[in-house]
Amino acid sequence: MTSRLHALCFDAHDPLRLARFWADFLCWETAEDSSDGITLLPSDDTGFRLRFLLAQERKTGQNHMHFDLTSTSLDDQKQVVERALQLGARHIDIGQRPEEGHVVLADPEGNEFCVIEPGNSFLAECGFIGALAGDGSQETGYFWCRALGWPLVWDQDQETAIRSPHGRPKVTWGGPPRRAQRGVRGGRRQ
Repeated sequence: MTSRLHALCFDAHDPLRLARFWADFLCWETAEDSSDGITLLPSDDTGFRLRFLLAQERKTGQNHMHFDLTSTSLDDQKQVVERALQLGARHIDIGQRPEEGHVVLADPEGNEFCVIEPGNSFLAECGFIGALAGDGSQETGYFWCRALGWPLVWDQDQETAIRSPHGRPKVTWGGPPRRAQRGVRGGRRQ
């Protein structure tokens, strides 16, 4: 029996503010949520919802997973970054090198995400949310491949990725947790 990815949950000090940021940025709708959280429904076939749940403690350290958002041109990448900044995001430095083409940002509560440069063939045909990129070993990818029943679409150099049979975002794992990598970002598949 396989599992189903229903929602990606964010702990939030202010769930309403964080949900508004992501709803406006992604152009997703807010749904009724019977719990103490706020749920966003995708406006496309992303395949999972976003839930924002009240957490008493503020975020510390880097997330173990983050979004890699796609862009269609350098102008588009710049516009996506500007839109995120206008909505409350900020630039952050996680150890990326100047020659890397992606832009690293954080949402209003510090959750990291990247706006990937155009021409990234790994994220081609994935939609605006190109990937949910995470810390984890090759075995982590194998586990989730079996658990969700999603095909393995990348298995190289200790990096794995799975993708729903219906398409859209990939879920990727690129090595040990960032703490162990001393701030160095995982590989960027081209």
